[in-house]
Amino acid sequence: MNVADSGILSAAMEAAGYRPVGDPAEAGVIILNTCSVRERAEARALGRLSELVQFKKNNDAVVCAVGCMAQRMGTGLAEKVPGIDFVLGTEQLFQLPHLLARRNGVPIVATDFQDGLDWAEFPPSPDCPYSAHVTITRGCDNYCAYCIVPYLRGPERHRQPQAVVNDINRLVGKGVVEVTLVGQNVNSYASGDVRFPDLLRRVAGETDIRRIRFITSHPKDLSDNLIDLFAVEPKLMGHVHLPLQSGSDHVLEKMFRGYTYSHYRRLVDKLRQARPDIAITTDLLVGFPGESDDDYRQTLDAVRDIRFDAAFMFRYSVRDGTWAAAHLTDDIPDAEKLRRLQMLIKLQKEISFTVNQREVGRVHSVLVDGVSRRDKAIWKGKTEGNKTVLFPGNRDMLGKILTVGIERADSWTLHGEVAA
Repeated sequence: MNVADSGILSAAMEAAGYRPVGDPAEAGVIILNTCSVRERAEARALGRLSELVQFKKNNDAVVCAVGCMAQRMGTGLAEKVPGIDFVLGTEQLFQLPHLLARRNGVPIVATDFQDGLDWAEFPPSPDCPYSAHVTITRGCDNYCAYCIVPYLRGPERHRQPQAVVNDINRLVGKGVVEVTLVGQNVNSYASGDVRFPDLLRRVAGETDIRRIRFITSHPKDLSDNLIDLFAVEPKLMGHVHLPLQSGSDHVLEKMFRGYTYSHYRRLVDKLRQARPDIAITTDLLVGFPGESDDDYRQTLDAVRDIRFDAAFMFRYSVRDGTWAAAHLTDDIPDAEKLRRLQMLIKLQKEISFTVNQREVGRVHSVLVDGVSRRDKAIWKGKTEGNKTVLFPGNRDMLGKILTVGIERADSWTLHGEVAA
């Protein structure tokens, strides 16, 4: 979501006459888009803001903190980091081009959810020349017990289907070949009688985009209609990120997740029936208040049972403002949370390694998106299942969809050669 918001804000700034620069020392406006999902993300943002305000000494740069942490802290953020000129929340950040003219030396703080500017007015700037995120919904209505996001992004709002199609057509005209449709819960998308599978069909049929992805899906809203689309729509890439969070029904209920493990397991079976080679990734949270040894064991059993391609794994930390922070006692010691997390990571790494060995000998369509950081003769891209693959290549391959044969694999990465 932050990447997508940054793309929209970049487009709005450029429409107002600003141009991006690669070095903060050369910038007249410095913008940091912030996250509040975890405390560590906020700590890093605070440290970075303290560094960025130092550029004001040399070039009188305008420093802007925008997004979720700005929404949560408001005026307190301007007080905590003297020198910030703008603190703009998750809706007001798109007003920045208009607000810059009103700067008078006093920090401008705006965190109302009321849209000051149509957030969809500007087609997003692509993340790179051939791949882009396109927002289809904003906000969230789920209010999971541990999650701060609904309080910072407000209730769900859904874009008109034609606006999404128009954005993608404009991006295709700029050379983009892959889009990721983005929302806190894309499965709940609804505009009139158009639901998310209908929107995907329209994007596939009414644009020349070659590859379509989406993130994130909520298990309670993943429909059979959407699952069936994986079997028939070749533009839809074979990857679903489907957060499980816990394998224990007891913990899932306390989290307000709205599904049971058996329901989640049936969804996985249906997805794999619709597209046998589909990659399924997930989020897992250990150490939630009241999670017993048996609850944790059920999460490990679930990971062994489903065999995810990959997982984002976290230990629970209290986020002020959430239901859990107000009503549940953080009763699991940090050392035990860390132990559980480390065991889970070790298990998933072993599973990812085994799962990836099945890729050896296969060929994949890979969108080449950059060069390896370690070896400039090695290039990288994403398979249909969103797995990173490394292979020898050259700059002429950048942005192209190539056929790559997989020769070996580790837990996180595939290695191969471009097929003749």
